[in-house]
Amino acid sequence: MKIIILGANQVGSALAETLANEANDITVVDNDAEKLQELKDHIDIGTIVGEASHPDVLERAGGEDAEMIIAVTESDEINMVACRVAYSLFQTPKKICRIRSSSYLVSERLLFGKNGIAVDVVISPELIISSYISRLLDLPGALQVLDFADGKVQLVAVKAFYGGPLVGQEIRLLRQHMPSVDTRVAAIFRKDRPIMPEGSTVIEADDEVFFIAPRDDISACMSELRRLDRPYKRIMIAGGGNIGLRLTEDIEHRYQVKIIERNPARCDFLANHLDHAIVLNGEASQQDLLIEENIEDTDVFLALTNDDEANIMSSLLAKRLGAKKVMAIINNPAYVDLVQGGEIDIAISPQQATIGSLLTHVRRGDVVKVHSLRRGAAEAIEAVAHGDQASSKVVGRAIETIDLPEGTTIGAIVRNDEVLIAHDDIVIESGDHVILFLIDRREIQKVEQLFQVGFSFF
Repeated sequence: MKIIILGANQVGSALAETLANEANDITVVDNDAEKLQELKDHIDIGTIVGEASHPDVLERAGGEDAEMIIAVTESDEINMVACRVAYSLFQTPKKICRIRSSSYLVSERLLFGKNGIAVDVVISPELIISSYISRLLDLPGALQVLDFADGKVQLVAVKAFYGGPLVGQEIRLLRQHMPSVDTRVAAIFRKDRPIMPEGSTVIEADDEVFFIAPRDDISACMSELRRLDRPYKRIMIAGGGNIGLRLTEDIEHRYQVKIIERNPARCDFLANHLDHAIVLNGEASQQDLLIEENIEDTDVFLALTNDDEANIMSSLLAKRLGAKKVMAIINNPAYVDLVQGGEIDIAISPQQATIGSLLTHVRRGDVVKVHSLRRGAAEAIEAVAHGDQASSKVVGRAIETIDLPEGTTIGAIVRNDEVLIAHDDIVIESGDHVILFLIDRREIQKVEQLFQVGFSFF
């Protein structure tokens, strides 16, 4: 597929690398020549220096032949204009636009579409991240919580602890421990190495275990691997930017929330827009302020500013002063592996969360959900099966007979409103939502081909 990516920032660069490795024809546009050269030095892509919304620049980037334009520059206005230009001049089939300002999103239905700015898909990083953090808060102890099939199914990552009922035992014993709950271990990461789970696989302490289950059964599954954390009550947020504001709006009715913001004018704005949260003016790295606000009674400290170093330092300080759990947004991928799992319990990568949403609209076949996992090394996909036994490689076939690519497992099937945890004898029907887990993203094209309908496969 020929794809033009507008913006060589962290999201655009990571997306370019992901899609180029999947044999797509990628061109990246940015007005920073040095940044483009760095990108081109280690990825096989085309680059164009220029303003992303200018017609001549889009033409030089191959706008006439592009099947998709993904506008992810830091400017909402440039992204929107670029999509409109691409539609007006080149009739580009699909236009994806990154929007950060809530003002545009409030009027999304009227602004976007062919009669408006001609944007097919709107991606809001702030909404994606705030929703992601909200799910983590609602399920204490989880490292990742991913929704599928409109929330009917969840894929959850948990670190196995010494003393968990299933730790030191084979996966096949899971059914004996929980006879009334149907679940499946989708993958295990042990010391950052993926392990394909089999019935005889023994779960070890410190394993990162991904399991899939109906939403209502997730807590029971987690209790097999670790002692469940108590529900959170008190949340402290460092940073009152777009993400801090959206998250607070979402959770302030369920939790006791304090939000620290350094800018006095922004504090006034926050105080006028929030109902229950306490807004504090100050620096989250000020020890006296944290002590005064009873940081030792805080269940979760969230560092959500745009500054990685500030997030790391305030999180480390909060943990040392007694915060029970700390989470921090880390934009620099090199920092994530350094801090995750140490004093900082969860490092959140905005670009990986955003890329997952973008990939949903890039994947071939009827793919309705994509989550990028393990800093992009693995992927979880929700795909819809279509056709019949003559035209599909999956419909009418039992799971054990499907030729899945190496490192790929089917975790669950959602049929209408029924959740079916994948077992070898289950036969996939047309219309089923199939949830797959890939520990090797290089196999993604083979997975896509499984769900593409042809005239005949006999």
